[in-house]
Amino acid sequence: MNANAQTTDAPDVVVIGGGIAGLAAAHRLVTAGKRVVLLEAGDRVGGKLLAGEIAGAPVDLGAESLLARRPEAVALAERVGLGDRLQAPATTTASVWSRGALVPMPKGHVMGVPGDGRAVEGLLSAEAVARVGRDRELPPTEIGDDIAIGAYVAERMGHEVVDRLVEPLLGGVYAGDAYRISMRAAVPALFRAAREHATLTEAVRAVQQAGAAGPSDAAGGGTGLGTGLGGSAFAGIRGGVGTLPGAVADAVRAAGGTILTRTPVTGLRRTGPDGWEVTTPDRVLTPGAVVLATPAGPAAELLAGLAPAAATELSAVEYASMALMTLAFRRADLPELPGSGFLVPPVDGHTIKASTFASQKWQWIADGAPDLFVLRTSVGRYGEAEQVDREDSDLVDVSLKDLAAATGLAARPVASTVTRWIGGLPQYPVGHLARVDRIRAAVAGLPRLALAGAVYEGVGIPACVASGERAADEIIATSETGDPGAGHSR
Repeated sequence: MNANAQTTDAPDVVVIGGGIAGLAAAHRLVTAGKRVVLLEAGDRVGGKLLAGEIAGAPVDLGAESLLARRPEAVALAERVGLGDRLQAPATTTASVWSRGALVPMPKGHVMGVPGDGRAVEGLLSAEAVARVGRDRELPPTEIGDDIAIGAYVAERMGHEVVDRLVEPLLGGVYAGDAYRISMRAAVPALFRAAREHATLTEAVRAVQQAGAAGPSDAAGGGTGLGTGLGGSAFAGIRGGVGTLPGAVADAVRAAGGTILTRTPVTGLRRTGPDGWEVTTPDRVLTPGAVVLATPAGPAAELLAGLAPAAATELSAVEYASMALMTLAFRRADLPELPGSGFLVPPVDGHTIKASTFASQKWQWIADGAPDLFVLRTSVGRYGEAEQVDREDSDLVDVSLKDLAAATGLAARPVASTVTRWIGGLPQYPVGHLARVDRIRAAVAGLPRLALAGAVYEGVGIPACVASGERAADEIIATSETGDPGAGHSR
């Protein structure tokens, strides 16, 4: 049902979209004293962040961790009262299931790109290791304004590095194809370094020395690590990262904001130099400003009559779907499992793309259900919609088949649940950031409208939070200066 159904029809700002980007924008705005109404078409806020349970065990049914290297998500969690629930992973030791064996994840790489051939010994063939070393002998590669990371790395170090390390790592973040993914958008620190150094090896080492090896640094820097995380690059939240949206929503309401779920926006139009009209099935709101924080498709529909060029660009953004299988076993029935889980190179032809041993990775899950062992598997990459469309029982069975082959697991789960994220991850092909620039340019003539969400500046939780907060800051700057165009300065 709708939350906070009592609302003014003329708020200062309407936020359209209740994912973490929209929630972050709303929180920033109400903190600044704005009267805010957030509209969400679905029956809950949070988007791809969802906490739940299985067989009585608390679990995340969506994203499970925050990149703590970037400060925005951790800082937001602290501001809404979750600081004492932030936790570092109990283990970060992961493996790659390659050529039939679980091989420890190599160290000394940036999103799978090694700084030295020795870093990938054991995972790659001797020939591939030697090929990595020959990067130093190659002339510089012309990168230009953008390049596919898979194509670039394969040219410098060979396809095996891409297929067995870069691809599974990027697949976990973007559910995409490394040979299509924009290096500039997905690994911006490496892109910048590659343009400044003669070899890829030198670029990797430069990034490592700068400490910016993560995939989601595109929209900001910083090394903010939450209290008690002990310098971990990642963080979870006791009870699940999926509890963050609810905490932010509660904070928005406590500050006087309104959140309406099951309230799709059916129309958006200007009402003059200083106002907007936002239409829903049961009301019309007339705010002074709008934050549009929906996925690309809905944003394109709302902007079609206002900024046709932006709508066309947004309509061209492609998305990947994925399915997440959460399985609960009796702990006594399982073999010893190594570390936090494993990634799966698609080149080996398996169905699952990763498995997380959640009860070993997150202490709060183990504490909440000590007699159970919870693990997660995932399927679905760009162009693999047929995998996500399979029956739940089929997805569970294929997960168990791959788990048995990888780990020797022979038990049946006592409970299972399948969560599908249809169109969940925007794809970042070569030229994506140029498209984002064109979208922003096309809406620049619409005063007091700001854009936010995963399509623009990164798919990770911190990047989405940063996107929402930046959109809020644009609106705040507009109201403070009185300049209708101030919110679009970059």
